[in-house]
Amino acid sequence: MGSEGPMVRKKWLPVLGAFVLLAGCQAISAGGSSGPKIDASKVGVVLLHGKGANIFHTISEAAGEFRAEGYWVLTPEMPWSVDRGYDASYQDAMKEIDKAVSRLRKGGARYIFVGGHSMGANGALGYAATFGNIDGVMALAPGHVPDISSFYSRLSDSLSEARRMIRDGKGDAQVDFSDVNQGEIRSISTTSRIYMSYFDPDGPAVIPNNVIRLKKGIPLLWLVGRSDRMFQRGEGYAYMFVPEHPLNRYVVVEGSHNDTPSGTDTGLIVEWMKKVVSSKP
Repeated sequence: MGSEGPMVRKKWLPVLGAFVLLAGCQAISAGGSSGPKIDASKVGVVLLHGKGANIFHTISEAAGEFRAEGYWVLTPEMPWSVDRGYDASYQDAMKEIDKAVSRLRKGGARYIFVGGHSMGANGALGYAATFGNIDGVMALAPGHVPDISSFYSRLSDSLSEARRMIRDGKGDAQVDFSDVNQGEIRSISTTSRIYMSYFDPDGPAVIPNNVIRLKKGIPLLWLVGRSDRMFQRGEGYAYMFVPEHPLNRYVVVEGSHNDTPSGTDTGLIVEWMKKVVSSKP
């Protein structure tokens, strides 16, 4: 994959209040209490935290707002949390998300959304592409871009070492590798196989590849802050490849990468979920 993802023609859009929308999309009002009336008790949400974080970091406010709406919300601790430190592969992380989805379904949720912040958004997209048994996916400030040259070039030594260890039959040995989180390099300890599942520039964690593979009928809400690195890449990085759906939304909000899932934007997300649920038969 190229250094900035597949080359496509970008669409540049006018600013509409606090956010930008794809041409032809209707604006989403920012009040969770307005809009279509739905049975909140039938809505389940799996909300995934970002890299090096925990369930109380950045997504806790959004999770609280969703619960206040009456939704059943699960916030599982993922392999990329600060405490777990990549103790399971990206593929195994997808299975963990599926267990949370199954728990919601067994508990009576009829409509299920999977969303996340940063690496959690990456995981939500990966899940929607791999399993697809959900009603919508929310990518809040998507992060972790192993296909971008400025990302993987800083990890070249670790990638080479991981490949060598796998080639030498040592793919399950625990060693130190480098990770990049919002431009900052840090050390992580994991196995070569697990490391490559997240950091291979042609691997399963590549956002554009997962966006292209989103299962038919799953709408996508993509939120990005105006001062986020992802905003600079524009819609042409990944969003332009999402399969068509009348409720797909690309929304630009004011703020940084970590601001995006805050309570300021939660009403907008709730409004979108209500529109998705009300569109179902």
